[in-house]
Amino acid sequence: MLVKWIRCTVVDRRGFERGQRKWAGLLGEPGFRGQGGGWSRGRPDVAHIFAFWENRVFYDSFMARAHEGLAAAQSGTYSGIQVKLFEHRFDVKTGFEPRFTDADVVRVAHSKVREDRVEHFALMQERVWNPAMAGSPGMLRGVFGEAPGQEFLVLSMWQSSAERGKYRAGSIERLSQRAQLDDDVAELTGDVVQLEPSWTV
Repeated sequence: MLVKWIRCTVVDRRGFERGQRKWAGLLGEPGFRGQGGGWSRGRPDVAHIFAFWENRVFYDSFMARAHEGLAAAQSGTYSGIQVKLFEHRFDVKTGFEPRFTDADVVRVAHSKVREDRVEHFALMQERVWNPAMAGSPGMLRGVFGEAPGQEFLVLSMWQSSAERGKYRAGSIERLSQRAQLDDDVAELTGDVVQLEPSWTV
């Protein structure tokens, strides 16, 4: 599965939201699995969108054919855009599905990992971080993806920001030490995204 992460700095919020609803046109595209997103909890001018495709072939075909027509509706509503593609490596919890209807917030963590620490980082994600997140009340599901250049994405869906807050308060520092996070990661950025139900496709 291919995970697409889009981050936009928005200058016309209402126009952007109107355009975002036009992405419902993705339904019926071969290989399309789902899309959702919302606004950053920390920066009100930043929007995040997450799209899921069966594989790169279906995605490339869509980009070559129908993408421009759908994207035109948002032209001029944002000043900056970052797009990154990640290959699904494994689920956080089990049985990941790209569904957004039961989630309230999404936590996105983007890591640039030191070249000689990639396998250790992935192993720690599987053995330390995944069980901790999977055991947290309110954590629904998640995905761990990899991109060229030692870049990784951890996407987790939560029933509410309050539930996610409990997990964060109790365990991040302890887990970071156990996973030797500082040794593995050269750069770590993240955000908490308040999902907008009308953006779900």
